Amino acid sequence: MLAWLQDLTARERRTMLACWAGWTLDGFDSQLYTYVVPTVIALWGMSSGAAGTIGTVTLLTSSIGGWLAGALADRYGRVRILQVSILWYSVFTFFCAFAQNFEQLFILRAFHGIGFGGEWATGAVLMGEVIRDKYRGRGVGFVQTGAAFGPGAAALASAAVYALLPEATAWRALFALGILPGLLVLWIRRSIPESEAFEARRGPKPAGAAHLFAAFQGPYLWLTIKVSLMVTGAQGGVWAVQFWMPTYLRTVRHFSPTNAGLFVAVQMVGALIGFLIGAYLSDVIGRKLTFMISGVATIVMVLIFMFVPVSDTVLLGLGVLLSISILMKFAPMGPFMTELYPTALRGTGQGFCYNAGRAIGSLFMTIIGFAAQSMPLGTAVALFSTLASLLMLVMLLFLPETHGRAIAALETEPPAEPGVGPAGERSVI
Repeated sequence: MLAWLQDLTARERRTMLACWAGWTLDGFDSQLYTYVVPTVIALWGMSSGAAGTIGTVTLLTSSIGGWLAGALADRYGRVRILQVSILWYSVFTFFCAFAQNFEQLFILRAFHGIGFGGEWATGAVLMGEVIRDKYRGRGVGFVQTGAAFGPGAAALASAAVYALLPEATAWRALFALGILPGLLVLWIRRSIPESEAFEARRGPKPAGAAHLFAAFQGPYLWLTIKVSLMVTGAQGGVWAVQFWMPTYLRTVRHFSPTNAGLFVAVQMVGALIGFLIGAYLSDVIGRKLTFMISGVATIVMVLIFMFVPVSDTVLLGLGVLLSISILMKFAPMGPFMTELYPTALRGTGQGFCYNAGRAIGSLFMTIIGFAAQSMPLGTAVALFSTLASLLMLVMLLFLPETHGRAIAALETEPPAEPGVGPAGERSVI
């Protein structure tokens, strides 16, 4: 599964490392709040619904950040906007350490979301353009493994910080660690050149606010809407589980803060396996079939995890399988969207679809928070995670397979019809 790495050029490897590190640190910063939720609920007397609202606003503003960053990347370049995005989310995560109440933390996490969304949009486009068509699924999927290492590192950091410091101080120290990703920008500035696809693009570079809506024009309108809804289902399913997992472990399974952090860290091993499997399968059986296997497996594993009575040891194993199922769908996500849009609007199209889906999907976190006031938390998580996965599966029926399509062909060909693959061939689904 990893032999293809030896065939990459030095440029492909450096770009992959930069994007992987950006995703890893992005995931680290964004996941810190989930470990802070039980603490700030206790310290500030917040409701679970209010705590969920802070998580949701981060993802809502990430849609704005991703959409805007994608459009700016079409104008100023992928690498430059990637650096700005990393610095942005690092600084605002650090500022969260000084929040004094719900309102301040709400605002700071909202600003954090702008950079959080921008990093994915620019990094996915850059990686999708630099790596060869032959390895795009595995290359972009491998970069996505950073989304396992980042939250895993956040879980370990949470366990360590809460073990060393009083809870009232630990959550601030945890947020302060969020400044570390900013150091990555120094290396990116020296080592990563702009993508050749961007440099070679002909015609004037897009300018003005009108470019934000380029993915809603002509044949791309319905494509953009369908992809956004598919991503909404995928994101809603994962955020419903990941956001509330630490709180579920502490309030329902009665884990200590340290044990909850260690439990989630072990689950990230499953996430890593899921990303690698998803990356490999997307180049072997196609993007759509990989999405669908992940969606069905997610529904099954969420129901087992939340409703089958098991010991904590067995639950740990189930958590690993749940992570594999729920996160393998994200490995093909970047390649899939890269292969749908031409270079001139790839940034804004991909940035909007992924981050609009992430923003709308984030509403599941708030809904679960309020639903948990009238039903068990595990039941709420299982219900809304299942509904989100069903939405993803339904929308996939109306989208084309893109596996094997050269991005150079996208400069002259319109989007393929659903069920039709490259060069007019029928796809697997």
